[in-house]
Amino acid sequence: MGATSAPTPTDAPATGPSPLRLRWIIPVVVVTVFTSLLGLMYLAYVAKPDQNLRNYPIAVVNNDVGDTIGAPGDTTTVNFGAQVLDAVIANTPGETFDLRVLGINAAQQQMRDGQVYGLLVIPSDFSKRLGNLGLGSVQPGDIPRPTITMQTNPRLGPFSTSISTRFADRTIETANTAIGRQLTDRVQQQLGGADQLSVATRLTLAEPVQPVIDVFHGTPEGSGQGLTAFFYALTILLGGMTGAMTIHAVIDSMLGFAPTEYGPYFSHAPTSRLSRLRTLVIKWAVMMGAAALTAGGLLAITSALGIHVDQPLELLLYSAFAMTAVGVTALTIMAAVGSVGVLVNIIVFVILGMPSAGGTIPVEATPRFIGALAEFEPLRQVYLAIRSLMYFDGHAAAGMGRGFWMTVLGLAIGVISGVLITGYYDRKGLTRTSSPAAELVAA
Repeated sequence: MGATSAPTPTDAPATGPSPLRLRWIIPVVVVTVFTSLLGLMYLAYVAKPDQNLRNYPIAVVNNDVGDTIGAPGDTTTVNFGAQVLDAVIANTPGETFDLRVLGINAAQQQMRDGQVYGLLVIPSDFSKRLGNLGLGSVQPGDIPRPTITMQTNPRLGPFSTSISTRFADRTIETANTAIGRQLTDRVQQQLGGADQLSVATRLTLAEPVQPVIDVFHGTPEGSGQGLTAFFYALTILLGGMTGAMTIHAVIDSMLGFAPTEYGPYFSHAPTSRLSRLRTLVIKWAVMMGAAALTAGGLLAITSALGIHVDQPLELLLYSAFAMTAVGVTALTIMAAVGSVGVLVNIIVFVILGMPSAGGTIPVEATPRFIGALAEFEPLRQVYLAIRSLMYFDGHAAAGMGRGFWMTVLGLAIGVISGVLITGYYDRKGLTRTSSPAAELVAA
């Protein structure tokens, strides 16, 4: 009887998916995760702005000088404006609204700088007009009711006007609750009994204050109701990101690091011996030139379309600078992680950036994790600077200061990390001129 031979390794049954199958699964997983992240960010962004509202800045000014009531020699000074202010503060959730009780000059300056979304003003004759309403409510003739004015700031976006208006409506309800009953009781005492008041008089005294919605300074013609700044900033960011990806692909093709393919045409240039660092520096230089020309083209388009810009020269310079910063960072990411850098750039600059920019819905009305992203996401910083240059005369306090210095920081991070990472790859011999086998190991 012959001896049986031991089974060879190739005879053993497979115990898991083959590497080839895993390669086909990877793109499916990537697309699923990528799209799910996209859905999470954009749907969470728009789903419940009222419930997400927090720290929404509103300036409140009490100009009421009070009024003197009573008979001569027995007068009492009242200040209904102070009572309303106290009631508003007590009934406004501190985590929802950031009420800033200011003088009129400071409040108007914050409105001019875009630091508050609305300005609530109690007028100087508020108490006097309430007293007149109380006395006149039982006499013939019409006496206008006292008003509280909400001045909106539409240059911060159309949705902010809606939130500020609803806040004003709630404020009027609070004011009427705080002083309506008091005013009714005072009139009853003067008349000597409750049965002296008609139903119409009771309704007037119960709701003595009416709201007035006004615009602090409206959006100028050619501003798209405050949206042109957001779309201009989005154009700058997309131009920097997509420009970087285009430059990356074209220069790699020219230097022989990647094939060139146009329809049926295919070619592969001889591989250059340039180091990774020198290649990245070349791409950065091309990006700078493209950013300067693109910024000029965008400003020309803006002028041709009649779009309002407060500071056109500064807008031109900052646009070129911001596009360069975005492009340099995007090129560094692709130099660091390779082809997957395209996905990383889309996630960082677009998927996470657009909801956290605050261009359509204020950041204060988005989920907290989106608000946290707004602290450093590039599109938010670019938007603040562009909005300041287009609507707020380029004031540093209106966002130009933060936008500029955050752009400087982003550019510095992109340049320093690019030099360090590609320099490290070069020192380790992980050049792009290695043999196929070495390239697989390096990958």
